[in-house]
Amino acid sequence: MFDACHVGVVLRVVLFVEAVVGVGAMFGTTEPLDWLLRFSLLTGGVLPGTLAWLIAVCALKGRLNQLEVFSQWLAGTVLGAGAGAYACGLLALMGLQQPAHWGASAAAGALLSAMVLAGLFWRTKARTPAATAARLAELQSRIRPHFLFNTLNSAIALVRAEPAKAETVLEDLSELFRHALADPAESVTLGQEIALAQRYLEIEKIRFGDRLRVQWSLDASASEARLPPLLLQPLVENAVRHGVEPSASGAELRISTLRRGSTVVVKVTNSCPAGAGERGHGLALANVRERLFLLHDVQSQFRTVLKDGLFQVRLEVPA
Repeated sequence: MFDACHVGVVLRVVLFVEAVVGVGAMFGTTEPLDWLLRFSLLTGGVLPGTLAWLIAVCALKGRLNQLEVFSQWLAGTVLGAGAGAYACGLLALMGLQQPAHWGASAAAGALLSAMVLAGLFWRTKARTPAATAARLAELQSRIRPHFLFNTLNSAIALVRAEPAKAETVLEDLSELFRHALADPAESVTLGQEIALAQRYLEIEKIRFGDRLRVQWSLDASASEARLPPLLLQPLVENAVRHGVEPSASGAELRISTLRRGSTVVVKVTNSCPAGAGERGHGLALANVRERLFLLHDVQSQFRTVLKDGLFQVRLEVPA
């Protein structure tokens, strides 16, 4: 509930409080310049008070999260009242509020903090069903009958001719299902996602042979970045399904990772055969976008582009 250390949360709280202050400044003013002056003066006290509340909640997050729900609301509201009084003190110290309205400022701080806590509370509740639905969707795609049927057929075809390779295919398949059926986790490392995608592509390599041409460009320093589980594999599966499968000549698939300062960039690119394949519904891409946003919020980016016969998915996450 007290996820105030997150950049996206801080930004939204500040914008929300400033919006309330802007509306409040409209009372008692008739001219735009008067409103702007009043808004600027109020911001001089309200903004530090808001930041003080965010810092306090972030610093005490561990202890606050151990309290009962009612006590969490009470503690957050009390901190909000203190932040309101602090803002009032700043305005009074600068001579911008005479006389100082301590009670009204504390009440306003308590009310605003309660509204912010309500937003954080519903945001926290929204994460679990969304993550569960996303995971169920990935489980369903993982055990799609045609995928299982084709993979087992590939293994059966190799049993007599190349039994060692058939054993490897079945090991890769069991590893995929082990990850899909494991206890859900909020995040995994990019390195784990890469390893899972490599196993998946080894299986598909048996099916498509030379039609599937894969290029890897991996930055070792990016492997510790955190991603939602089973995020990369559906992107790779999408590339195979829409790039390789409908084309008699196959397609090229390129997967790259690169660390740039505090950001890690992941790209999945596949060539698109002209005149082949059908446009998908975009469910997998929407699934990935939503889960990425739930984990990293505004610190992540998700973009897709189709240009010059190449379809690329680009992800940016904190390092």
